[in-house]
Amino acid sequence: MGRLFGTDGARGVANTELTCEMAMQIGRAAAAVLTRHLTHVPKLLVGKDTRISCDMLECAISAGVCSVGADVVNLGVIPTPAVAYLVKKYGADAGVMISASHNPAEFNGIKLFSGEGYKLPDAIEEEIETLILDTPEKIKLVTGDSIGRMLKYPSAVSDYIRHLSGAVNCELSGLRVAIDCANGSASVTAKKLFEGLGAKCYMLNCTPDGTNINLHCGSTHMDELVEFVRSRHCDVGLAFDGDADRCLAVDETGAIVDGDQLIAILALDLKARKLLKEDTAVVTVMSNLGFFKFAQQAGVNTYKTKVGDRYVLEEMLKSGYNLGGEQSGHIILLDHATTGDGQLSGGMLLSVMKRTGKPLSALAGQMKRYPQVMVNVTAPDRAKAALPEDEAVNACIAGYEKQLGEEGRILVRASGTEPLIRVMIEGKDEAIIMRMAKDIARTIEERLCK
Repeated sequence: MGRLFGTDGARGVANTELTCEMAMQIGRAAAAVLTRHLTHVPKLLVGKDTRISCDMLECAISAGVCSVGADVVNLGVIPTPAVAYLVKKYGADAGVMISASHNPAEFNGIKLFSGEGYKLPDAIEEEIETLILDTPEKIKLVTGDSIGRMLKYPSAVSDYIRHLSGAVNCELSGLRVAIDCANGSASVTAKKLFEGLGAKCYMLNCTPDGTNINLHCGSTHMDELVEFVRSRHCDVGLAFDGDADRCLAVDETGAIVDGDQLIAILALDLKARKLLKEDTAVVTVMSNLGFFKFAQQAGVNTYKTKVGDRYVLEEMLKSGYNLGGEQSGHIILLDHATTGDGQLSGGMLLSVMKRTGKPLSALAGQMKRYPQVMVNVTAPDRAKAALPEDEAVNACIAGYEKQLGEEGRILVRASGTEPLIRVMIEGKDEAIIMRMAKDIARTIEERLCK
């Protein structure tokens, strides 16, 4: 894990951990690294979600970019995947998104995209970190008429909505859809997109005030959406997170449909239409065991990566696959997007419902979710480092793996972003697997954390 950048950009509490000074330095260093071989005046797009701290950080980043001679195009409030799409459409050299995704309003983050619209590989982020933390004197500041300018593209939101509408390419009349925008970026796009496709939309949490993003709403807090779908007899509910790069759903009975189930639905649909490349879906080691059982029965190949949608994307690009994602609702449809896009995923789900005439409960029911439990152990770095080689811990895990056999799975991993070791177990009986997880966690604590 990098010194500034985690699995999804630089992130922290705005103005204390993620300061204006750091944002300016990231703007300078990112512009310097990403545009160093250019002979023209570089251009970087900057988008943001609805957090109160976004304006402050936008100014700091933009100042940093301009100070090294690059122009800034301020897109305003817009989803993260819109920045990824528009950076290529507008011929920009890089993109910046100011967002902490599903985190509370006091947090913020900075995500960087290449001129092709992809999240930066670890090596490039490490180069930017080195420039900021170790060799800031190498950043060349410009003067006079070489200083960058700040521009605006008023059509950014409508251009992005037009792209999504063309990708979904399905008339959705007759569908009653509840949409939870998490008081985030989707608040400026979702209603226009889905009503434009013909759906009857009921909008929830789409009045951001700078402090209510993700507050008891969106894809991490779905109780309100579940109740709304049930009480208003909607066909489906869609829940986005703060920057609209992930989507979860609620079926007509009020049951939550997670990212694994959404990938299963999309994989079957693409395979049936001969559009699933190599008949393969890329997922992570955290995907539910039920997904792999489903895929085996459906003739869908699977490839597992470590946790993080950037690693899913890397494998998709390397091997030529076009569908991948995570249980959390980050789903990458590479034929239409270079990153996870919640509204694109939601639109594609609605198109499957419309074309098949099947309710979401029937589509989601094609994959049976196994009970899954997670126990976190607070662990210092030394405990994380010792985890793979500890004989007692490994013996404890192996014993339970033998007991579970083919009907369960154990994953013990050190968190890349928090001082935690996570113990995840799946199996048929939730009480039994919880007992197993607690025992493994207790063994880790006694062996490694005292």
